[in-house]
Amino acid sequence: MLTSSLLLLVVINVIYRLFRHYSSKLASIPGPFLARFSRFWLLRETYYGRFHLKDVELHRKHGPVIRIAPGQYSIDDPNSVQTIYGSKGGFIKSTFYRATAVPGRIHENLFADPNTERHAVNRRRISGAYSMTTLVQLEPFINECTDILKARLTEFAKAGEAIDLPHWLQCYAFDVIGNVTLGKRFGFLDKGEDINGIMGSLEILLYYSARIGIIPEIHPVLFFANVLLFPSMRGLQHLLDFVDKIVAPRLKGPLLEKNNTGPSDFITRFRHLQSENPEKVRDRDIMASALANIGAGSDTTGISLTAVFYYISKNLKVLDKVRHELEEASNRGEISTPIKFKEAQQLKYLQAVLKEALRCHPATGLILGRVVPKGGSTIAGHFFPAGATVGVNAWAAHANQDVFGEDADIFRPERWLEAPELVKQREAYFMTFGSGTRTCLGKNISLLEMSKVVPEIIRWYDIEPVFPERDIETTNDWFVKQKNFPCRIVRRASQ
Repeated sequence: MLTSSLLLLVVINVIYRLFRHYSSKLASIPGPFLARFSRFWLLRETYYGRFHLKDVELHRKHGPVIRIAPGQYSIDDPNSVQTIYGSKGGFIKSTFYRATAVPGRIHENLFADPNTERHAVNRRRISGAYSMTTLVQLEPFINECTDILKARLTEFAKAGEAIDLPHWLQCYAFDVIGNVTLGKRFGFLDKGEDINGIMGSLEILLYYSARIGIIPEIHPVLFFANVLLFPSMRGLQHLLDFVDKIVAPRLKGPLLEKNNTGPSDFITRFRHLQSENPEKVRDRDIMASALANIGAGSDTTGISLTAVFYYISKNLKVLDKVRHELEEASNRGEISTPIKFKEAQQLKYLQAVLKEALRCHPATGLILGRVVPKGGSTIAGHFFPAGATVGVNAWAAHANQDVFGEDADIFRPERWLEAPELVKQREAYFMTFGSGTRTCLGKNISLLEMSKVVPEIIRWYDIEPVFPERDIETTNDWFVKQKNFPCRIVRRASQ
């Protein structure tokens, strides 16, 4: 009897959803059949880590608006970016982001908080520390990590064995984040392995959030069940505990003097701001900054660095042009060793290479979902009612041939050096770091790292893929990580 009743409820639910779908003015929006009445399609594609590729495929086939689940739509339209992500649109973050926060404490999570006013206030408390003007003062921290990475690469070159390049670039990114945030490296580059399980915890958090974000109503139950019953699945809680363990002593300890002869790390800077104005910078703001740095600033930069070296290893003419630019600048005395960020900014082709790698392989691979506000909104020619979720996926945006050209699938740095009006259009639809008021807070840290370490490695080493004929494999757990990219390191004879 119970089985029959449950089956009847399922049938009624399906009929109800189909009725709502076909009676809706949005019924004509294309998409997978299952997405018309269930989140199963979206959950399946996300589960298998291939949503970023499917999304590009669907937009190429059907156009700028795709249904990916009931009431959820992927948008590929450059004219809609300002509407969805601009400060005046009134679109808030979707319920997807709840899965990245502790239930009941989303207001403490700068990344997940849907309240735009509260987010703006909290972001202003710490945003000054993330300006490029401030960050360039941290270059010595990055130089230290780059020197250690180069030492490890030299060891690998002498050994002649293949290495897991994405892993070592992630180790580098983690140590940089530790250095700029706390004034000391975590030691990933020294050991070459996960320390305190933090890499594993981040992987668990991303895997969990990407999937449970689709069904956020079960997040509170699963979160506390994981914490209490499955310690190995405590991704978010372990990350919070890790940050608390390393930051709390700094908050309770004596206030360190600012370093007048060298850089001061994030925590030192924030504590001095706090001493000057305790109401402006609170302990939880400092913790939120450290969490954002460690949680989002390592994986994404490691992914981006891997993308750079993958694409230039597949395009040796590009590598030759970058080296020529570096050598010419060196001969003119325009770059130092290690290279300074200001110097790297003047290397136009290098910057085009970095930008093109970020376009071809943005670190995030899901839509940046936003909720349509009261009164509804017209997006890409369709009127969406209040409550619908819409968002742009950087992978689909960057594959848009109307914006990036018919060769959008090709790695071609020159596209960023073409006519200014074309470059301006492309810049406006460059979604690697998001857009609008919720643009990634750590964007400048990543750009600073990439601008400094990439030319150093290119100058001193050849990176040779073990399987040069293979395309790189990816898996999308929100962050689109590369896998199976073993490389050999060769020390350049001229260096």
